[in-house]
Amino acid sequence: MSGRPSSYSIRTRLLMWLLLPLLAIGLLALFDSYRSARETADEISDRVLAGSALAISERVFVNDDGLLEVDIPYVALEMLTSSEEDRVFYRIEGPKSQFITGYRLLPVPEAYDRSVRDMRFADAWFRDEPIRVAVLSGAAASDTVSLAYQVVIAETTNARAKMARDILLRSALRQGVLILTAALIVWFAVTRALRPLYRLQEAVGRRSPEDLRPIEHHVPDEVSGLVTTINDLVERFGSSLSALRNFTANASHQLRTSLTVMRTQLEIANRAKTPEARKTALAETDEAIGETERVLSQLLVLARIDSTAQDDIAGHSCDIAALCRQVCSELIAGNLPDDIDLGYDGPDHLIMRGDDVLVREMLRNVVDNAIRHGGRPIEITVRTKSEGSDICLEIEDNGTGIDEAHKNSVMGRFRRGNDAHAQGSGLGLAIAHEIAALFGGSLELGTPMGGRGLVVYMRFAPAPPINPV
Repeated sequence: MSGRPSSYSIRTRLLMWLLLPLLAIGLLALFDSYRSARETADEISDRVLAGSALAISERVFVNDDGLLEVDIPYVALEMLTSSEEDRVFYRIEGPKSQFITGYRLLPVPEAYDRSVRDMRFADAWFRDEPIRVAVLSGAAASDTVSLAYQVVIAETTNARAKMARDILLRSALRQGVLILTAALIVWFAVTRALRPLYRLQEAVGRRSPEDLRPIEHHVPDEVSGLVTTINDLVERFGSSLSALRNFTANASHQLRTSLTVMRTQLEIANRAKTPEARKTALAETDEAIGETERVLSQLLVLARIDSTAQDDIAGHSCDIAALCRQVCSELIAGNLPDDIDLGYDGPDHLIMRGDDVLVREMLRNVVDNAIRHGGRPIEITVRTKSEGSDICLEIEDNGTGIDEAHKNSVMGRFRRGNDAHAQGSGLGLAIAHEIAALFGGSLELGTPMGGRGLVVYMRFAPAPPINPV
């Protein structure tokens, strides 16, 4: 059991498609901001660390015994104090890493992440805490000796981490405000952009079922194609509804008379006092039934013509010559009277643009019109030929013909020719004319060269070329 298709919100989808990339970009930006913040914090703090190392190195000297001695200036260590209670460590080494003073276990990294002249910096761990280490190499000299030394000074990284966090939080706040602002802008922008669709929905909702006018509201370009498609669908629905109404009206008009005749003849047959009278009434009833079947068939053809658009048969083609031969063969096989001579003249095959079923109905209606209304005896010739790029169909007879004054009117529905009271529905030539127009062709009535009878001229375009696959 199929249910209603699930709906979704354009606004929500737009927000998702906007916010998800923004969040991804924001995370990348935050990562880059944090990296840049750490680099900035390291650069600022390293300058202070380097200044402290330089201040200590200036107090390294060679004493009278030819040994290195250092007088630690405590102002150099106070330079590194911060509100984050970072701890400072130092180590002074002589030649061959000889320990002089400071923290004996303070590590001296061999690999440094960067260096400035004789100053080198690196990250390390001491007493289970991360530290930043600066190593300054130098030499102290006296009158008789010169000794190399290293000043190693380090501090914990609390202040650096706090500076990086502060920069990261400010960057995250800006990114959050940007994303929130973008979401609000999209929300209000989409709401405003959808107002024409809401107005269109209200306008269509106010229409009655009989109102099939095209939608002419001003809509955004993105949905104009949808509105055009809906208008086309409404137009087709209107054509189908109109065809149904026409069929209903025509059927009620045409079949009422036939049904009345059948009911009357059946009543006469019931009251007949002799077998001959009953047989005559039943024969009239059978004839009325046959006429009703023919009229109903013509009405169904008209309904199909009314509901068929030219786009629906644009790519169809049929063999008009083969259809003419088939129609003539079927009518001849149906035991035509001896005073009717029906024949075909033309090539074996001739392809035109059209539908097999409708073209067959067109041919049968024109030939049947000549048989019913052309008088007796009569010769009917169905002829096909090519003239230039067009395909021509002629149905000629030498019957009673149609007066010039009626040749235009008989191509309308329910119009009869010379005798308005003649038997028939007045649909044969109307059906042929409308089918020819549906295929982009034309239908005209003329008089044969001998001056007696009627010629139905029809001209069509050839079949469209087949595009190679």
